[in-house]
Amino acid sequence: MRIGSGTAIAGVAALAVVGMALTTAFEPVWAHGPTRQKVRESIEINAPPAKVWAVIGNFQDMSWLPPVTKTEGEKGNEIGATRKLTLTGGATVDEELYKFDAAAMTYSYRITTVDVKVLPVTNYSSTLTVTPSADGKGATLEWAGAFYRGFPNNDPPPELSDEAAKTAVSGLYKAGLEALKKKIESGS
Repeated sequence: MRIGSGTAIAGVAALAVVGMALTTAFEPVWAHGPTRQKVRESIEINAPPAKVWAVIGNFQDMSWLPPVTKTEGEKGNEIGATRKLTLTGGATVDEELYKFDAAAMTYSYRITTVDVKVLPVTNYSSTLTVTPSADGKGATLEWAGAFYRGFPNNDPPPELSDEAAKTAVSGLYKAGLEALKKKIESGS
C-alpha cells in the first residue's frame, strides 16, 4: 500500500469512523430532559355506542367533564375547530380539533394553551373513541392522551414531574369517564 494512495486514505478514514463509533457506544448515557408520557383510561357504559357518541361527539360541548363550567368555540367539528374551556375557579384551557371521524366515533384534539398550575403538562394531545363493548350490550369509551410533563428541563419540582403529570391526566380522565357513565346511564 502506498502512502497517499486513495485506497490507503479510504482505509484509514474507515478505521477512524469505526473507532469513533465504538468510543461513542461506550460513553455513559446522561439524562436529556422529559420523555413523552401516555395515559389511557376506558369505561364500559350500559348504552348503545351511538348514544354515547351523541353525548361526546360534539367538540364544542364538554359540559360532561366535572371541572368544566363553560365551553365556547368556533367551527363546530371541522378540523381546526377551537374551544375554550372555563373551569371551576375561572382558569381556562384552549384546545384545537385535529382529527374527527363521526363514522368511527372518534376525535383527537390538542391543548394549545393551559397554565401548568391547572394541568401540569405541555404538548398535550388526546383522543376519545367509542366502540361496541366486548359483550355487544353496550359501549366502551376510551380516552387516551400523550404529553410531556409541565417542567421541560431535568430535575423538575414534584408538582411538575412525570408522575404529577400522569396522575393529573389519569385523574381527569377517570372523573370525566365516570361522569359520562352516570349521565348516560341515568338519562340525564
